[in-house]
Amino acid sequence: MNNETSAWTRSEFEQQLRGMGRYYHIYHPFHRRMNSGNCTREEIQCWVANRYYYQRSIPIKDAAIMANCDDPATRRLWVQRILDHDGTTDMLGGLEAWVRLGEAVGLLRSDLVENRYLLPGVQFACDAYVNFARRATWQEAACSSLTELFAPRIHQQRLEAWPQFYPWIELEGYTYFQKRLSEARRDVEHGLSVTLDYFCTRAEQEKALDILRFKLQVLWSMLDAMQMATEYGHPPFYNC
Repeated sequence: MNNETSAWTRSEFEQQLRGMGRYYHIYHPFHRRMNSGNCTREEIQCWVANRYYYQRSIPIKDAAIMANCDDPATRRLWVQRILDHDGTTDMLGGLEAWVRLGEAVGLLRSDLVENRYLLPGVQFACDAYVNFARRATWQEAACSSLTELFAPRIHQQRLEAWPQFYPWIELEGYTYFQKRLSEARRDVEHGLSVTLDYFCTRAEQEKALDILRFKLQVLWSMLDAMQMATEYGHPPFYNC
């Protein structure tokens, strides 16, 4: 890498970050089939069950970012992410909303929260993400959250298409996607601002792209494991 290369302007850097959307897991073959209405009930259940482990990992990741952050103003903003996922006595959290999605697709709550159908590849990918957040600077870990740039589109597509493709899913299960439409847009404003402020030289900006690429690979690898277990018929240890 040539450290003498001129840094991108703030606008150019943001466009580089947004351009990473071409690697988003919405383009994975498994996800393409799912969003086209071509997945079986069992495949949808596999996806929901395994994404639960990812959802469970998100507030742990955010707590790691806060633990490494020495800026009170940032912590005051970032803590809202944890509340969004874990909920409060007065507010349904994203984690509980995901459990209700699991119930809506026919999974037992106990099987979901006990990770009865968790695939080894999904667990490995999610744990790698949490461990990255623990070891990185809080700004680097915040940068990794920028897959939220691409999330509202995918949530909207599910809300529009899934009731037609999968009428057997109970409508109450879509609360999570509805919640995240607004939450993700709010979160990305803060995460993007942190990233644009912190990564200033060209070398730093390219490092930010590498961090975002890592997070995109986490999401892609999760679907690789699900595709292997369902479409290709190679399930993991739990049904041996």
